[in-house]
Amino acid sequence: MTFEYERNGTSNLFMFSEPLAGWRHVEVTDRRTKKDYAQQMKYLVDVKYPEARKVTVIQDQLNTHKPSSLYEAFEAAEAKRILDKLDFHYTPKHGSWLNMAEIEFGVLSRQCLDRRIPDKESLIQEIAAWEERRNRDNCKINWQFKTTDARIKLKRLYPSIQS
Repeated sequence: MTFEYERNGTSNLFMFSEPLAGWRHVEVTDRRTKKDYAQQMKYLVDVKYPEARKVTVIQDQLNTHKPSSLYEAFEAAEAKRILDKLDFHYTPKHGSWLNMAEIEFGVLSRQCLDRRIPDKESLIQEIAAWEERRNRDNCKINWQFKTTDARIKLKRLYPSIQS
């Protein structure tokens, strides 16, 4: 038996998740560049949270996830305006399991992306329907990571106290 695989292209997905509010948003882009990332940070500041003094962003340490990306995408004054409203926190390297957006990616993969999707427009429509349902149902992440579990999983990060 033979199988022929036909690739219809690739897309990048930016995932936003506000776990306690039961909100998520997925933006489909053609690429994953610094400029694409900068546009997403602008979305958070100007569209999603325009009244906020600070927006806390917890993200992985991907090479594009840097404040300097905004200076590559925007004029210096605009980049600074956006950055002044952002408070970045990074998950540990090799610790994407700590990132709740990764949990949402897992749900998205199981509930929506578990089949071939023929084109970008279909992908956008499918993800939008998934996002709308999850947000309407106010689906929250019940993520419980106790200190005792952290001391086992992250043993190398905790000091050894001996008397």
